[in-house]
Amino acid sequence: MLVRLIVGLGNPGPKYAGTRHNAGFWFVERVAERLGVDLRAERKFHGAIGRYRDAGLDLHLLCPDTYMNHSGRAVAALARFHRTPPEAILVAHDEIDLPTGVVRLKRGGGHGGHNGLRDIIPALGSRDFARLRIGVGHPGSSDQVIAYVLHAPGRAERTAIDSAIDAAAAQAPALAAGDWDRAQQQLHTRE
Repeated sequence: MLVRLIVGLGNPGPKYAGTRHNAGFWFVERVAERLGVDLRAERKFHGAIGRYRDAGLDLHLLCPDTYMNHSGRAVAALARFHRTPPEAILVAHDEIDLPTGVVRLKRGGGHGGHNGLRDIIPALGSRDFARLRIGVGHPGSSDQVIAYVLHAPGRAERTAIDSAIDAAAAQAPALAAGDWDRAQQQLHTRE
């Protein structure tokens, strides 16, 4: 299946811009940069969107301007407008269950406790969208998770996350062309 919409999850505003929870935004911004796409605020889609069309590829990018817990509104609005089925959507998000700097592609599944995914599933009426899980590490205790994801990573952590995001962004054209296996092999075998 071709990926026709890539969504990055995060919270809007400068207060959250550098926090671990915004790793999905960082990914979409990097993809936009690599593809030469401008992300522009679109009120009717509740976020900043961009479009890449080249050599038969047609890919939309979205960073919702809703807070994480309401990401489904933006994803569903853009998906409905462009008639994008859930199977053609990739949602990039921070993942505390992966070590810092590790990225993994996954098709379908539950929300795994992630509030952005928890909101997107009923908004789309499906769990069948793909995920790009960006490892930000775990604070060690479940009662520290909220504070942890809402704070900026240290310099070494941010470097590792940025490196993983660069590697994943390089695979966006392969995902848009439907070459899931190649993209997954490149990302899952990287050091």
